[in-house]
Amino acid sequence: MPLKVNCLIQMDGFNPIRIPFMLIGDSRNSRAAFRPRLGDSFMFRHLAQILVFALLTFIPISHLVTASGLDDGPDVGPAFDRFSLTLDVGEREEWLGPLYFEERKGETSGWGIPPFVTWTEDAGTESAELDILYPVLTYDRFGSETRWQLFQWLNFSGNQTMEGSDKRRFNLFPFYFQQRSKDPTNNYTAYFPFYGTFKNRFFRDEVHFVMLPLYVQSKKRGVVTDNYLYPFFHWRQGAGVRGWQAWPLVGSEHKPVTQRTNMWDELEEIPGHEKFFFAWPFFLKERERIGTTNELRSLVLAPLFSSERSPMRDSWAFPWPIGFRRTIDREKGYREWDAPWPFVVFARGEGKHTDRVWPLFSRSQSPTLRTSFYLWPFYRGSHVDAPPFARDHHRFLIYAFSDLRERNVDTGEELHRMNAWPLFTYRRDFQGRQRFQALALLEPLLPTSKSIERDYSPVWSLWRSESNPKTGARSESLLWNLYRRETTPTRKKCSLLFGLFQYQTGADGKRMKLFYCPIGKSGTAVQSASKPDAGSGQPSTPPAP
Repeated sequence: MPLKVNCLIQMDGFNPIRIPFMLIGDSRNSRAAFRPRLGDSFMFRHLAQILVFALLTFIPISHLVTASGLDDGPDVGPAFDRFSLTLDVGEREEWLGPLYFEERKGETSGWGIPPFVTWTEDAGTESAELDILYPVLTYDRFGSETRWQLFQWLNFSGNQTMEGSDKRRFNLFPFYFQQRSKDPTNNYTAYFPFYGTFKNRFFRDEVHFVMLPLYVQSKKRGVVTDNYLYPFFHWRQGAGVRGWQAWPLVGSEHKPVTQRTNMWDELEEIPGHEKFFFAWPFFLKERERIGTTNELRSLVLAPLFSSERSPMRDSWAFPWPIGFRRTIDREKGYREWDAPWPFVVFARGEGKHTDRVWPLFSRSQSPTLRTSFYLWPFYRGSHVDAPPFARDHHRFLIYAFSDLRERNVDTGEELHRMNAWPLFTYRRDFQGRQRFQALALLEPLLPTSKSIERDYSPVWSLWRSESNPKTGARSESLLWNLYRRETTPTRKKCSLLFGLFQYQTGADGKRMKLFYCPIGKSGTAVQSASKPDAGSGQPSTPPAP
């Protein structure tokens, strides 16, 4: 059967400078909706387009113009490719292999020059992310909350509280800390270590210091602690608490049972405690949960002996802290022997069953959790059974290989994630969408990091394959689209070697291109190409047999 070649080129108003833009269409209108708010985005995008044009000049112009007739756009392999997303509804463009991309899916859009800079914006949640050499410099915005950070050393943040007042922070770690708000009571400034104040930082309501460590005062839930030569000397009082210490020589603290009104305006009791130490950590004596039905008394005489006694649990250890330990837990229902803890452990009872001889083996089981290891760290596994949630996790050599499955036992939905560092990463989510990638240099170490997947995965993903059971779509890509294949229930498409070979089938027939020129039969596509111009009055000519 003779081959029919059709390489028509429209030369009217031809301008070679516009070739890259002819290939991708009029991008000024189609991309306006997702243009980042940063002023530099214009420079980044057009710098990438200039680089693409420099590469495309080595490919015959007539071939590229003809290539623009494809449905999704031109297929020039690693030079440029535009394709529909497989796992989501949207579109993605890739230029110069992994060096530049643009992506749109629903209300989310973004662009990037991996691994140097990426920008993502979601209009639906009013959020945005900017990564520059992640994690060196990052910017995050969610509604009215914003945060910039550089090496966690220099950072800015701002947010709006439930009361409607704004809080904005600026830190030059570890020397300068500042917070400003419309409410003056939230303002603070600190010049570390000379003088300053913190509010609602470091798990304290307020911290004030002068020539740290000479003097530090902290406040938490009405308890005020004055430290002198921190952490050696302190005096503590407030909310019923009175205590002092000259650490590590001697210290004492006492708090009786007190009452307070909770958020529902109900009166509730706060347990008390008594603490004393002498020559810390050699002698410690404490009473905790005073006023409750499960008061705990503990005594440590290191390194000879330690004990913990309460109505629900008793434990003795000698020598302490590493030695023989005996535990009787009446609340959870088990007895345990450790010799020495934590290397050799045996436990029996309804609440716990454990056999451990570290690093040879370990098997432990509770009502909701089973864990085990053999020749640690060669293998480690765990199983969680807490309906409707179930989880299985297996690891070999910590990060060398891992297999994770999470299930909803009520619905039968399952998440599966498998990593083999640095060879591949595989993921199937609860909707059944699958993604496989080789290589994977960081993904096994940080498997849930969206920034790693967005900023670094394109650089070393030599092979990518994705499938979506909901839409029936599948895609494969080798060497940044040097080979790419896409299939849907109504269409198949394949491109190879910078688009020198292209093949596509769909509802409008079949199309094949060799060196960017259509060849052979193409069904209705060829019939439409053989029709005369509208209004010519000539009958259409059927394709040659």
